[in-house]
Amino acid sequence: MAMGEVEALLKSSVHEERLLALLILIRKYNEEDDSGRKSIYTLYLKSTRWINNWDLVDLSAPNIVGDFLMRRSRKPLYRLAHSPALWERRVAILATFRFIKERQFDDTLRISEILLRDKENLIQKAVGWMLREVGKRDPEAEEGFLKAHCRQMPRTMLRYAIERLPAAKRQLFMEGRIGRSREKTPNP
Repeated sequence: MAMGEVEALLKSSVHEERLLALLILIRKYNEEDDSGRKSIYTLYLKSTRWINNWDLVDLSAPNIVGDFLMRRSRKPLYRLAHSPALWERRVAILATFRFIKERQFDDTLRISEILLRDKENLIQKAVGWMLREVGKRDPEAEEGFLKAHCRQMPRTMLRYAIERLPAAKRQLFMEGRIGRSREKTPNP
């Protein structure tokens, strides 16, 4: 399929056609050289208004945006994280899933901080999910973030993040009894 045809599908009013366009873009992206990948990445970022559902973002952001930025500056993700557009913010955090798989957690944690007080349920769920993914690979990194931020996190985000922790620890986080500001230091 020619890129013009894929772009037309991506701009369709029909969700399934946009989904198909993204599946094609991912496949094309994986078959391209650096120049072709850059073109697909650029098309993706200029088309975010049509990548406007959680499934579209979750399928494509790690595979195109995350992969493209794997060995490049991640500054575009921070611009997206500050966007007023819900789906661009979700692209920012979901793109980091690619980094998480390579045990690179810094950008996930920084973008999670940016999105910490986001009011959108779909952002809260995405951030919690990515924090949980960090925790699968580095429990200390996840718990350090949670200890620093659990009291400011929306409950949805916190619940998603702690889902795989032992029940007793989940309870402590939910009650706010684990965290830097309330941790007790032992008396000498």
